[in-house]
Amino acid sequence: MAASKKAVLGPLVGAVDQGTSSTRFLVFNSKTAELLSHHQVEIKQEFPREGWVEQDPKEILHSVYECIEKTCEKLGQLNIDISNIKAIGVSNQRETTVVWDKITGEPLYNAVAAPVSPGPSVPVAVVPSGSSVPAAGTSSVWLDLRTQSTVESLSKRIPGNNNFVKSKTGLPLSTYFSAVKLRWLLDNVRKVQKAVEEKRALFGTIDSWLIWSLTGGVNGGVHCTDVTNASRTMLFNIHSLEWDKQLCEFFGIPMEILPNVRSSSEIYGLMKAGALEGVPISGCLGDQSAALVGQMCFQIGQAKNTYGTGCFLLCNTGHKCVFSDHGLLTTVAYKLGRDKPVYYALEGSVAIAGAVIRWLRDNLGIIKTSEEIEKLAKEVGTSYGCYFVPAFSGLYAPYWEPSARGIICGLTQFTNKCHIAFAALEAVCFQTREILDAMNRDCGIPLSHLQVDGGMTSNKILMQLQADILYIPVVKPSMPETTALGAAMAAGAAEGVGVWSLEPEDLSAVTMERFEPQINAEESEIRYSTWKKAVMKSMGWVTTQSPESGIP
Repeated sequence: MAASKKAVLGPLVGAVDQGTSSTRFLVFNSKTAELLSHHQVEIKQEFPREGWVEQDPKEILHSVYECIEKTCEKLGQLNIDISNIKAIGVSNQRETTVVWDKITGEPLYNAVAAPVSPGPSVPVAVVPSGSSVPAAGTSSVWLDLRTQSTVESLSKRIPGNNNFVKSKTGLPLSTYFSAVKLRWLLDNVRKVQKAVEEKRALFGTIDSWLIWSLTGGVNGGVHCTDVTNASRTMLFNIHSLEWDKQLCEFFGIPMEILPNVRSSSEIYGLMKAGALEGVPISGCLGDQSAALVGQMCFQIGQAKNTYGTGCFLLCNTGHKCVFSDHGLLTTVAYKLGRDKPVYYALEGSVAIAGAVIRWLRDNLGIIKTSEEIEKLAKEVGTSYGCYFVPAFSGLYAPYWEPSARGIICGLTQFTNKCHIAFAALEAVCFQTREILDAMNRDCGIPLSHLQVDGGMTSNKILMQLQADILYIPVVKPSMPETTALGAAMAAGAAEGVGVWSLEPEDLSAVTMERFEPQINAEESEIRYSTWKKAVMKSMGWVTTQSPESGIP
């Protein structure tokens, strides 16, 4: 979306969107939410051993500077004055862990990251009883395996049924979250151990590393994080909104290396270099919280679903922590100002969404590009009784059944690749319904509609199927960049910046496409109950446990 040279622009706000595979910088008009320009740089992932995934923190930082400079150049070509950029927000991949030297500014080890390519393993969270279940909110897509033994060792120290980790953090004890990655670094990397002993080490998730570096680094950089990122570390008490001494002692983490926890919308510091030197960094949100804000899900019971390799669903539960009985996570949604109240969310994930489309392309070869699936599905308009359960690495929430494997059932001689393509799209929608049903049971607030974003939402067949299977409207914004928009909104609304009021009328450029259910409720329930039948048939395929990988 490009701005006209003659456009009358209000104050502008920039957003760093730092993800697992790329970094972007985007600039929005704060009065209309119009995207004016952006630049994107791919980020490498390193795989030093099987099951290990790392990224170079310096490469990530350099990519941010490059994206800012290139975006500013593009704005200049559009005759837009970059002095109109009044604030910068940061949205980041969550849980990725960095430790660096505050004296030299150098990372002490690569960022222990979250992989983006599907792996072979079911992530394991160890519950107090000693039985293992896949970690809520995770999938093999985002797992670094090195910390499994760390989790197993720590789990033995949780007394009886007193799962104080989950009661304080809303999270299961799992390989997924930052505390066990940090514990691994402390146990295995001498440079990290030495820096901690000499009180030179700083820890943070990607947002902390970026904000510290952008605000001066060794020359006065601000060491902070926001409540949403802190709530994904397993060290943060989501009730008191502070680092928890008992948790830090349990994981053996020295509290002095932790960043200061701030709200998601306040001035943390000023850019110290580059084209935007002097501009305040005043917004910070983990990526899924940023999308919730960008979708304006500010009311209790509003939910958004981001469709990517997997799906991330967040439901705003208001000022109250709602703990799940169905394998969902309790997390901080946002806190938009130092004196503003905190909002919480329930979070669940569909492990295999876009990944099933890639499987049809790369493994079966029935499509050459991911976009072709919509054309195939449209040719038949039905699965003709074919159901696809993509339990490639077991079933996740709400089943947590590692013995399951993927199946395609209900096949007849009439079934062809078009029906399988349609069934694959339906599978994404059925899995989403299962998560939303669990959320409804946990918080008792049935959804009136679902707000959606992410790459797969360009598939109109998928969006219509989702409305039919949920039997509620699905609402898609014309602005696809909801994650970056959320970070920009938080930055622009900060006290001392005040160029974004977070009112719906401030999103005048964002129109909504609405998909209403087109089948009757009875048919929707019949299709859903048949899906449940297929799910049951996928269970129990594997009965032995692999000692090497901890997977069936």
